[in-house]
Amino acid sequence: MATPDGTGPERRSDAEELRSLSTAYASAADDRDGERFAALFLDSGELVVAVGPGEARPASHHVGHEALRRVPDGLRRYERTFHQVSNHRFAIQGDRAKGEVLCVAHHVLTTTAEGAGEPGLDTVWFIRYLDRYVRTDGGWRFERRSLYLQWVEEHPVSVLPTGAQTERLDPSPGLGSDSHHTRP
Repeated sequence: MATPDGTGPERRSDAEELRSLSTAYASAADDRDGERFAALFLDSGELVVAVGPGEARPASHHVGHEALRRVPDGLRRYERTFHQVSNHRFAIQGDRAKGEVLCVAHHVLTTTAEGAGEPGLDTVWFIRYLDRYVRTDGGWRFERRSLYLQWVEEHPVSVLPTGAQTERLDPSPGLGSDSHHTRP
């Protein structure tokens, strides 16, 4: 039975899994977890980082798990990052899908070498991802994810000590799962 948005239960389940994939991507990036990040892509998966819509040449292009594992390492120059995903739209056809996902990504640099507890600068990227997905035996994976910057803002911030941030959910029970286990 179709719902008011025209989707049946199968399509809703696929859309929920695709949303979880995007959330897992953001979490792996923020955790600087290259293994988990790469596992979200097909073995031949691609991440294309374009400077802006319509740019002829991408700023970076990463293909395959070996290259994708290194992507989160580029975020280590920041004291912290915080990727918040929203506005998911998908066109699902069998075991393939296309999608558009919006994201606001915060990249915090501190102004001194001491780090936390010091003044900082938050560079905020407003991102539009255009994605191609493939369903595998292990669930949906990115075939290609293209990142397009829409605009960038910068704001001064106070960087707080990490404290409660040391305990996090353990993502290992499943990619994008809604596990409630914490890391020891």
